[in-house]
Amino acid sequence: MYSLSEAARLIDVPSRQLNRWLFGYHYQKSQGDTRSRSWSPPLWTPALSTQEFDEKVIGFHDLLEVRFVHAFVQYGVPLLVVRKCLESAQQIWGVKYPFTTLKFKTDGRTIFGEAIRQAGMDEALVDLRNRQHVFREIISPSLYAGIEYHQDQASRWYPLLKREGIVLDPSRQFGSPIVEAAGTPTDILHASYMAEGGNEEAIKATAAIYDIQPRLVRSAVRFEESLRQRVH
Repeated sequence: MYSLSEAARLIDVPSRQLNRWLFGYHYQKSQGDTRSRSWSPPLWTPALSTQEFDEKVIGFHDLLEVRFVHAFVQYGVPLLVVRKCLESAQQIWGVKYPFTTLKFKTDGRTIFGEAIRQAGMDEALVDLRNRQHVFREIISPSLYAGIEYHQDQASRWYPLLKREGIVLDPSRQFGSPIVEAAGTPTDILHASYMAEGGNEEAIKATAAIYDIQPRLVRSAVRFEESLRQRVH
């Protein structure tokens, strides 16, 4: 379970974008001399109902799937094409989160090409039609790196190299980043590190307090400090 600000930090996507993509937004539409207020629906309904919480929250699979949406949009793919691609893949494979699946990595190229054809927008899509490598450029191995699967569905995510020992696992600590070997949240380890002085001695002190290896404390500190450099 992640608030939009937490999710923005973890996947480096602005919280405003997350809000628009996953909860929809209103926009002004012009027709001649008149303007009307229109609604753009969410790309999909997040796993967690907003009625149960005090703020907008999303789930683990929402978090990973929106990384792929962001990759498409960053590359310049119109959101209409992303939406059509998503909807087609959902229908074909019968899954809610198709971009994250291994099927999409291997077989999504055709669905993506069809989504471009269906969109039939304007010159904005010409480059995408002519550049055959576009799918490979967007759906790169780095997007799937660190994701572990169970029956083609993402089950956990290692945001750093796996040997660093940091994991997001929806079955542990509500999916917050933890040191896998100990189950201790990385933000708690970082807070202890800072309270102990924020130096090498603090690494050793925190490792002793939580009974974990100093190298894992270092991994947690590096991870948390990399997140703190992201401003959303």
